[in-house]
Amino acid sequence: MSADLSSIADLRKSYERAELDENASHPDPLAQFGQWLEEAIAASLPEPNAMTLATVDAKLRPSTRVVLIKGLDKRGIVWYTNYDSRKGQDLAGNPYAALQFHWVELERVVRIEGQVEKVAAEESDAYYASRPLDSRLGAWASPQSQVISGRSVLVASAAKYGLQFALNPPRPPHWGGYRLLPDRWEFWQGRKSRLHDRLRYRLEGSNWVRERLAP
Repeated sequence: MSADLSSIADLRKSYERAELDENASHPDPLAQFGQWLEEAIAASLPEPNAMTLATVDAKLRPSTRVVLIKGLDKRGIVWYTNYDSRKGQDLAGNPYAALQFHWVELERVVRIEGQVEKVAAEESDAYYASRPLDSRLGAWASPQSQVISGRSVLVASAAKYGLQFALNPPRPPHWGGYRLLPDRWEFWQGRKSRLHDRLRYRLEGSNWVRERLAP
């Protein structure tokens, strides 16, 4: 390594940008999330729609990866991927997952937990059709999470499907959307002296219970 990592334990930051108060936050976590997401987009952050997705496989081994939020409504949060990928296989065996947004510049984190379901085929079709052509062909070309011999495999596969489908590739049967149905949210706002604000919303029946957690 060329970088000096000897002082990594001394890296520190004082969080002083904002606060998160129970009385000022929304009683509905979806509204609170919508406000924070809008503020992240308005701040022109790099990829404010990026979120970490955590899943657990049949052997209870966790894994994470970054995906992009592509839908948000009262039902939950939507992203799209290859159903045969590692995350797809994990979710097939254990349909519970966690999401995390980290907006570093705003000193904010949002954590979301819940059960995951596939979105309706019509919804996946509509989103797939809205994607750029190279992304649609890429969904056919990449055997996501499988071992390949080199990048040339992907290039050749993309060319193959480009010739086969031209400008109108259909949605691959192995590709589509997932929706996480939240039953728990947590909003974290960095504060000075590490006395951060943490508000948790947990679903109790059909109502959201809002409570403050110690940092």
